[in-house]
Amino acid sequence: MPKPFAAILMGSDSDLPKIQLVIDVLKALHVPVEAKVLSALCTAETTQTYVKEADARGAAVFICCASEAAHLIGAVASLTVKPVIGVPNDSGFLDGSLSVIQMPCGYPLAMVSVGKDCAKNAAYLAAQIIALNDKELSNRLKMERKANAEATIARDAALQNQLSL
Repeated sequence: MPKPFAAILMGSDSDLPKIQLVIDVLKALHVPVEAKVLSALCTAETTQTYVKEADARGAAVFICCASEAAHLIGAVASLTVKPVIGVPNDSGFLDGSLSVIQMPCGYPLAMVSVGKDCAKNAAYLAAQIIALNDKELSNRLKMERKANAEATIARDAALQNQLSL
């Protein structure tokens, strides 16, 4: 049985800098990743074929980023019952991504927060979904959270030390 993976779809290679953050987090957590540049409009048939084949091959979750338009995110949600996570555009409040939160009933999408580096949350959410059936991944996520907490405590201790001088 193949290991579950995260399928990442970008509407353009201009989305790669943001998606690279997602890929880096997933790879650090040892989550297999596939990434493709596909368009819901320009390569509709290729997109449909890829989503259906990835679904059949073990994609556990789909992460989609489509810059100024959310067509890709909705199209993927229409082709699979696996979780679909949208990475919104950073240029403004839900600019171009409003349709993600207006999907028809029966086609739910998750959308991560807007802002610098928030695309990483798509990776963490995808990893949490996959970790439902993977104890080792669940433990890696717990260890990362523990390390984050320890780093925050250390930064606070340094601040407190600086303030007391």
